[in-house]
Amino acid sequence: MAVEIKVPALGESVTEATVAKWLVKVGDAVTIDQPLCELETDKVTVEVNASVAGSIAGLAVEEGATIQVGAVLCHIEAGAAGAAAAPKPAAAAASPPPKPAAPAPAPAVAPAPAGANLAASGPAARKLAEETGVAASAIQPTGKDGRATKEDVLAALASVPAPSAAAAKPAVPAGPRSRADREERVRMTRLRRTIANRLKEAQNTAAMLTTFNEVDMTNVMALRERLKEDFEKKHGARLGFMSFFVKACIAGLKELPSVNAEIEGDELVYKNYYDIGVAVGTPQGLVVPVLRDADVLDFAGIEKGIGELGRKARDGKLSIADLTGGTFTISNGGVYGSLMSTPILNPPQSGILGMHKIQQRPMVVGGEIKARPMMYLAMSYDHRIIDGREAVLFLVRVKECIEDPERLLLGV
Repeated sequence: MAVEIKVPALGESVTEATVAKWLVKVGDAVTIDQPLCELETDKVTVEVNASVAGSIAGLAVEEGATIQVGAVLCHIEAGAAGAAAAPKPAAAAASPPPKPAAPAPAPAVAPAPAGANLAASGPAARKLAEETGVAASAIQPTGKDGRATKEDVLAALASVPAPSAAAAKPAVPAGPRSRADREERVRMTRLRRTIANRLKEAQNTAAMLTTFNEVDMTNVMALRERLKEDFEKKHGARLGFMSFFVKACIAGLKELPSVNAEIEGDELVYKNYYDIGVAVGTPQGLVVPVLRDADVLDFAGIEKGIGELGRKARDGKLSIADLTGGTFTISNGGVYGSLMSTPILNPPQSGILGMHKIQQRPMVVGGEIKARPMMYLAMSYDHRIIDGREAVLFLVRVKECIEDPERLLLGV
């Protein structure tokens, strides 16, 4: 009996995936829970396993195809032994994509007014229309004699459509490329496309600014060097700098709640929980797994959590749940040698901290010039919700906690 293997549920809001790689071919014998293929979604790569033992009777889709959740991937002949690979099914055998339905005729509506009489409208409505550039013809007046109110202008402004995704795409070269024989074209993966779209979304929607500071790592490095062996023996985890920065950021987030908030529509959402995203570079692209409720974890819990998320990211084992949510992000470009950068926000979050390379630099300490291990810190933030004062105070708070790590241990 042939058993259908379908695309499983892939998480909230994920409706389709790309067949990145088949791990079996027609005629192969498979066992229960044996991986059959890799599916690439907007967020993660997942394996689909065999639900029965038998042999592969047919593959319904080829590598690179996009397929909906619940669609058939392949058929397994339950209990059958593996046989020689059969020829691939003809393209005609695959289910053709559904034809788009003809658009329904638009319902008849009463003709709209020709436009607002801005000249006769109130000063508030005229000023708002001038500042926003809303055309009079786009405003549906509700006032007397075709006069527009301020609310009418705001309604017209809200109805202006955003630029389409197609318009935002870079133009495709019209003619042949002069050195095409020395170039290679590779289709972007779904993950890479999602990264590109989200980063561009952050630039397009947020009023993004970056403020900088520098931190003297002398004390935290000395503390780590003194206790790292005892820490690893007791907790089975390596003591790194990330746990100190996570703790320092949480201290700042608690004092400045807007940095841990987000904008949703015309409301500000203040979060009384601290799920810290930790940016991880992988061969497939940048991912940001989330350390849940980091404020209730001790140093060992943070180090173990980050270590586990990092391993899952490198092995391609992150789940949708690992990547969902997050209230604030930390990105450590210093592991690659970056000395200074301006990190991009991770929407819908309003803040991200960028760590960088530790470098010996001459500093004036107690009236004397001394070489100190210094790190530049960058704090990018959404100016729509976070004022410059709050961003600077947050970064100063992080600096104070790192330069005097006993503050973290005592909660002061």
